[in-house]
Amino acid sequence: MLELKNINAGYDFLQVLWDVSFRVDEGELVALIGPNGAGKSTTLRTIAGLIKLKSGEILFNEKVINDKPTHLISQMGISYVSEKLNLFTGMSVRENLILGAYAIRDKEVQLETLAYIFELFPRLEERKDQLAGTMSGGERKMLAIARGMMSKPQLMLVDEPSLGLQPNLTQDVFSALIQLRERGVTVLLVEQNVNATLSFSDRAYVLEQGKIVMEGPSKEIKANKHVRNAYLGI
Repeated sequence: MLELKNINAGYDFLQVLWDVSFRVDEGELVALIGPNGAGKSTTLRTIAGLIKLKSGEILFNEKVINDKPTHLISQMGISYVSEKLNLFTGMSVRENLILGAYAIRDKEVQLETLAYIFELFPRLEERKDQLAGTMSGGERKMLAIARGMMSKPQLMLVDEPSLGLQPNLTQDVFSALIQLRERGVTVLLVEQNVNATLSFSDRAYVLEQGKIVMEGPSKEIKANKHVRNAYLGI
């Protein structure tokens, strides 16, 4: 579904990614792990069209997308959930969610998707009339992820979903991501909780200093001595 071919990218004169290549197959939940500053978030932003490539190629469903603007990439079926949330704080939970489905013109489909989101995140249904700006940090993160799901994407790029969440909310978010995969949504996940991520993801790539240094089934990556020492504290 998604393929990166030798991508080089960064900010102005600072190059962050160096010949990064990997793939995400349809129906997979793939983890991208690595230390802070390795380029994980930059990778997601580049796929979403927020950062332009210096060189390389990004394909989605066998079509080149690195030459397309962000809004067209989104319309093609890629949803990017940033760690910065970008919620409309003066609007209610429900209003924020409906805005996430702006590309879906059929109101009935919007409402069906909203019901599905409330099934995944009952806490959001409890607070559907609450202003987003009055919610806790963890609840706002959950709302941002749920809004990304409202467009019914084929592929979700999810950046640090558990950052700032209490353990019980973290488990809710991880469970929702697993359910998304079970319902056919493909997920590329950047996550600081490496131990949990490698427990439920299908495959993983390790990114260090802007380069892919390891890849394979998540169980094998989790058992790797370097990963255990560097990321799991074992």
